[in-house]
Amino acid sequence: MSKRKLNRRQNWRIERKQQERADRAERAGALGDEALAGGQLGGEQRGRVIARYGTQADVEAIDLQIHRCHLRMNLGSIVAGDQVIFCAGEETGVVVAREDRSTELRRPDKFGKLRSVAANIDRVIIVIAPYPEPHGGLIDRYLVATENLGAEAVILLNKADLLDDPYLAESIDILLEPYAPLGYLTIRAQGKFGAIDELTKLLAGHTSILVGQSGVGKTTLVNALLPDAQQRVSELSPDKQKGRHTTTTARLFDVPGGGSLIDSPGIREFGLWHMSRDEVEQGFREFRECIGQCRFRDCQHQSEPGCALTAAIDTGAIHPARLDSYRRIIASLDQPLQG
Repeated sequence: MSKRKLNRRQNWRIERKQQERADRAERAGALGDEALAGGQLGGEQRGRVIARYGTQADVEAIDLQIHRCHLRMNLGSIVAGDQVIFCAGEETGVVVAREDRSTELRRPDKFGKLRSVAANIDRVIIVIAPYPEPHGGLIDRYLVATENLGAEAVILLNKADLLDDPYLAESIDILLEPYAPLGYLTIRAQGKFGAIDELTKLLAGHTSILVGQSGVGKTTLVNALLPDAQQRVSELSPDKQKGRHTTTTARLFDVPGGGSLIDSPGIREFGLWHMSRDEVEQGFREFRECIGQCRFRDCQHQSEPGCALTAAIDTGAIHPARLDSYRRIIASLDQPLQG
């Protein structure tokens, strides 16, 4: 059964109702008011979504207790990181409202529908590894999404201990070459062992999300950072050195030091075909000074004379690999990728 479409007035009534619930929860929290309790449900209170499972979600209350809750039908999408109003129950509670999001990471699925991945994040950690083979196109797609999100991006090379092959090590160095001059922090880790202290400091005070291909070791990093988490991991498929999907839903973890970390399901591709050309251009931070400086107003930044982006390659302001990546992304806007 398809979802019933709501008109503007119905949407306004729902938003007003949810705001009333948020105001009530704040008053109840400040006064210790239990007057809203009824039946087997407690009073309305604020919480944060840890993970979603179909029509239910795990919600962390202010006291750090986790409550399994049903989701009301009129809430819209609910994902890890969402701030919600919920009523705890003896066995299962109910989420009754979702508060406004500061940020929302979305990507289109293989059917062309935009899906929320996580909410209220301020840092995106792009995880790559020697295997499965990384490529700059995927890194750049994540960077474009992060720039448009208004969040900070970090590139994390995991399984760095596998770089004993000089040819492989050189190829990784070439892949990462464009990013440090642009101000993107790049760190190296070794799964269970390397850079854990550095990562812990990096996560403190932030809500971060790990993104990347299946098999790059995101969940292994979570287990190394948080031994009590003990999330299930899988080895790479031996034939193609591709990752197997182990994490099936994004899940948020509290990190010692006050931060939060969301482990997201791995992907093979990350499409941006829901974005406009302008949004993609703005996602390449080094392009911004050049945009609007081309000889022709409708310059496609291909081989047109007087293209400011092409000229910036000669001066070293733009790395050739980044311009090539931009052109591939623009070409893909009319040809949706499967994710």
